Amino acid sequence: MGTSVTISAAADEDAEQILKLQYLCYQPEAALYDDYRIEPLTQSLEALRAELSAGCVLVARLGEEVVGSVRGTVDADGTAEIAKLIVHPRLQRHGLGGRLLSAVEQRLADERQARRYRLFTGHRSDGSLRLYRSHGYAPVGTEQHSRRLSVVTLEKEIQREAAAEEFVARA
Repeated sequence: MGTSVTISAAADEDAEQILKLQYLCYQPEAALYDDYRIEPLTQSLEALRAELSAGCVLVARLGEEVVGSVRGTVDADGTAEIAKLIVHPRLQRHGLGGRLLSAVEQRLADERQARRYRLFTGHRSDGSLRLYRSHGYAPVGTEQHSRRLSVVTLEKEIQREAAAEEFVARA
């Protein structure tokens, strides 16, 4: 029998695996925009470790291997910024990205009192845009970053009352 994928908080010892996976996962994105200087491809191990200690970083594991990751922070206004959602190419299109997204949303709401979620993706990143829209995100703006790249900002409000009513209805 195969090992199932588990999602948990990242630890400092996961940093190297996350960085290698990030580099692998962002290659197609860099090719799409013909820009290999994007931040996920140039981030240092030290910068990633700083994110691990300051934010909410989750990993998906298949056995001991890190096969996915996502990061989030919450600002003083309660807006959670979700970033660098990555899934190993061999496991993409099997729902793991959605599981990671839901897990980080839940963690940011429960532990850091997020009131809304915000994320960003490139305008040609159709798979990412599809995933985010299917999880209730709506575009709220687009910013031109270069001749080749426009970044789409998507947001989603937390529906605390609806979630509480649904929980009560199930009980």
